[in-house]
Amino acid sequence: MSGVPAVTAEQRALRDALIREGLLIDMGVDGLYGRGAVFERIAAGLDRAIDAAIADVGADAGTETMRFPPGFGRWQLEKSGYLKSFPHLAGMVTSFAGSDRDHRSLLDTLDQGGDWTKHQTATAVALSPAACYAAYPVLARRGPLAEMGAWVDVSAWCFRHEPSLDPCRLQMFRMREHVRAGTAAQVLQFREQWMKRGQDFVSALGLSFHIDVANDPFFGRTGKLMAASQREESLKFELLVPVTSTDKPTACLSFNYHRDVLGSTWGLKASSGGAAHTACAAFGIDRLVLALLARHGFDPVRWPAGVRSALGL
Repeated sequence: MSGVPAVTAEQRALRDALIREGLLIDMGVDGLYGRGAVFERIAAGLDRAIDAAIADVGADAGTETMRFPPGFGRWQLEKSGYLKSFPHLAGMVTSFAGSDRDHRSLLDTLDQGGDWTKHQTATAVALSPAACYAAYPVLARRGPLAEMGAWVDVSAWCFRHEPSLDPCRLQMFRMREHVRAGTAAQVLQFREQWMKRGQDFVSALGLSFHIDVANDPFFGRTGKLMAASQREESLKFELLVPVTSTDKPTACLSFNYHRDVLGSTWGLKASSGGAAHTACAAFGIDRLVLALLARHGFDPVRWPAGVRSALGL
């Protein structure tokens, strides 16, 4: 798979241990796992801690909550431009829409061990690659933003097609994002604020980390130029936590400034009438759980008291 790094012995060992201890549940597909009770208890603790952080910073701003399913409109995937930049990561929901004869052909193909998926067609539903994607057209349909802009607390299950035995590189995973829309000054201030808050948040979890400029995994030759431009303009920062390696830590949070690209794409207007600027602070819930398990051990009862307190465990 293009763009997916080779799996290290440490990554494979962590995956095997997580499955053996019942924290992850093997489903027979690389990067696709069920979660056990302890894993989910930690994830719930992270959600509570993020609730508190967002409430603290957005108490006077009227932060709106939006929760989305793992699917969104195919038209949204197309209009977002995602297929131009990340065709290798995108996923669609397909379904059977044929006749009785077509169904018999499907069953014959299945019985013969052939590719039955050729009898499927794409539906109107695509798999969401990021939690915030569904929020922008919702905001845009309401008309121009108020002068103070908008804050949205977004969460969703997401999909990216990059199968791997690295437990941190999941095909289906949870993202929690705090989204800001408004003027350039408003959203840049928001991103700076959340880069500081993100560090405080991860410090309270007893995790080591550093922040570095980053780029998204754009596809192809043109994508290399886009990635270089993204880094040069410091549009994306990641908070990196050692999980299986200190030399190659894992991105667990990201802080992104989209300029007015999404505002222009969706017709999201600032109060002035121009395209709104947007930014987001994104938390990788499952990666944070894995980082905690790798750092503190598989039994949260034995974790440091301060970490347990921060998560309400």
